[in-house]
Amino acid sequence: MPSSSRLGLLAAGLSSTLLLAACNSSSTTSQETATTTTAAADSAAATGTSASAMSTSASFGKATDGTEVQLFTLTNAAGLKATISTYGGTLTSLLVPDKDGKLSDVILGFDNVSGYLSPEFKKANPYFGALIGRYGNRIAKGKFTIEGHAYQVGVNNNGNSLHGGNVGFNQKIWTAKPGTSADGQTLTLTYLSKDGEEGYPGNLTVTVVYTLTAANALKIDYTATTDKATPVNLTNHAYFNLALGQSQDVLAHQVTIPADRYTVVDDKLIPTGELKPVKGTPFDFTTPHAIGERIAQVPGGYDHNWVLNQATGQHSAATVYEPTTGRTLEVTTDEPGVQFYTGNFLDGSLKGKNGVVYGQHAGFCLETQHFPDSPNQPKFPSTVLKPRQTYHTTTSYTFGVRK
Repeated sequence: MPSSSRLGLLAAGLSSTLLLAACNSSSTTSQETATTTTAAADSAAATGTSASAMSTSASFGKATDGTEVQLFTLTNAAGLKATISTYGGTLTSLLVPDKDGKLSDVILGFDNVSGYLSPEFKKANPYFGALIGRYGNRIAKGKFTIEGHAYQVGVNNNGNSLHGGNVGFNQKIWTAKPGTSADGQTLTLTYLSKDGEEGYPGNLTVTVVYTLTAANALKIDYTATTDKATPVNLTNHAYFNLALGQSQDVLAHQVTIPADRYTVVDDKLIPTGELKPVKGTPFDFTTPHAIGERIAQVPGGYDHNWVLNQATGQHSAATVYEPTTGRTLEVTTDEPGVQFYTGNFLDGSLKGKNGVVYGQHAGFCLETQHFPDSPNQPKFPSTVLKPRQTYHTTTSYTFGVRK
């Protein structure tokens, strides 16, 4: 997909706002602030919409520098709940119904922010639920050249740069504003990545809007502008397990990915530049296959970028079905690729919500994106954002059931 298809004028802002109920942290060290804001009422008055109550927020704990981390909850009429932390813009939990109507969490994560700050988490560095930037996925040796200027960004993965470098967007405190749109309750997160951060050029202003829709979709809209040409590739790193609490791994999940090719990688997971047909390989998910059916044929497990057959407009990136719960997940995006990762590096060292131990393949990721190492791969779609352009991309995760 040409980069211009992702660059357009930023759409008009959010419409009227209504209540966002904030999620109470389960940490004994977290103390509810019960801070009542007037934003919902002010917006309701401005738009002529009535608001039944003010929005509130709750503490998720404190960051290492003492900054209070907030947790917000989006809810729709069907009872779905998405909780999002200002630390890393992290999706911390997502409650969706199974075939019997029972709501359960389908996201790996922790009960409070201390889990994301622990030495064990930083050592494993799985990026649970976080917003990823400036560049999702890998850049070979952390080096690239734009407009004749060579840049070196932070390397943090086998001598390469992964998910923004040593301190990516997943470790930043985002500014949050609750509200609503025509689609449902929203949380708008903003962050300024300053010129030179992790070695990247340009002051990059980023806005991410989470929306929980009436159609049982969690929609994520990403927008960015810059004052210098810079590579941008934003995504979310949620780990899904549609049978979380009932199954310790995701190997029985049936996955379909509408992609006839994938990007071949070397032993450090850096693309070689080859786009290889999936037909006749364990990478062929053009028809449904259980994750565990052929994973042993892929050294290390699945952690690859699929080249989606449709590369413009909103299109399917993947569908998932979990037979025990009947839950389904449909991922749509306007991105040209999706990274399908099967939690290969989880090793049981992390204990998540409710004391659940996360072992290998405890969750899977579907990270919509441009291709890995695109700044060094001239045949790949460009990821360079220039001044006076606006980066915008949208991905939706829609949940349903099959009985």
